[in-house]
Amino acid sequence: MLNNKAILVTGGTGSFGKAFTRYVLNHYDPKKIIIYSRDEFKQFLMQNEFRAEFPEKMSKLRFFIGDVRDKERLTRALDGVDYVIHAAALKQVPACEYNPAEAIKTNINGAQNVIDACLDTNVKKVVALSTDKAVNPVNLYGGTKLVSDKLFIAANAYAGDKDINFSIVRYGNVAGSRGSVIPFFKNILENGGKELPITDYRMTRFWISLKQGVELVIKALEEAKGGETFISKIPSFKITDLAEAMAPGMPTKEVGIREGEKLHEIMVTVEDAPTTYEYDKHFIVYPQMVWSERRKAVPTGKKVPEGFSYSSDNNAEWLSVEEIRDLLAEMSEEA
Repeated sequence: MLNNKAILVTGGTGSFGKAFTRYVLNHYDPKKIIIYSRDEFKQFLMQNEFRAEFPEKMSKLRFFIGDVRDKERLTRALDGVDYVIHAAALKQVPACEYNPAEAIKTNINGAQNVIDACLDTNVKKVVALSTDKAVNPVNLYGGTKLVSDKLFIAANAYAGDKDINFSIVRYGNVAGSRGSVIPFFKNILENGGKELPITDYRMTRFWISLKQGVELVIKALEEAKGGETFISKIPSFKITDLAEAMAPGMPTKEVGIREGEKLHEIMVTVEDAPTTYEYDKHFIVYPQMVWSERRKAVPTGKKVPEGFSYSSDNNAEWLSVEEIRDLLAEMSEEA
């Protein structure tokens, strides 16, 4: 479905943006992919990286310097674009806490700018990346992403007769991504550390790879009617098991949970359950309000039971230490 389509990725030089671009170039024949971001040096590095990997496909890549805070620039970049993936955000929890106004400008005002610019052009589909932190948020980053999610869902109410829909993809920290626990532990080990600090021995997380994250976005592009939130069914792991997988037998030290951090990642709340349906490899939370029968998605999955929730501590699928070690080895090979 991406063949001969023009796609724009906000925050396109990040981990997801590069993985998405690589996946699309490997599996489809797009008309063009526009990398929209504000850091010209990261764009330069990405250009060089992809020129070495896809020398024959560089004509399909466009590098567009711009900020989601700038609606006029966004509108210019969206000329002729079919699909938009909104991945741009301020994501570092401490930075958002210390610079709340900046987080609001990017994560909330920027989201509204993307929506307005897409509605004012001929974009057909928009998928916005969410986070587990937007569910029952306990920090400003999560709060801004909750508002962003609500804006993208409600955007379907303003589409009118336009052939456009907006949907959400939600997942937690991607395994091995910048700021996640795996590179943190890896840095300690590479620098001769003799113990691994663990914020809380009870802590659990979901395991999702960049490839799985990209595939979920593709699924949303293919299936969304408007207002759905797509959530992958993925395994959980204990942080203590991750430490054992990375450094067998190494001592650990419980250092206390950080400000704004949760013990477990939550993807579907009890309050979401009435409109949540289960599919083979994912869940979909359908919008509580439907603004147009033309856009109404008809669930074909299995309705989850009353009181259902989906979090990393109540998951049915868990990774063993050995399975984590195998996945870490796969990540190293892919890198």
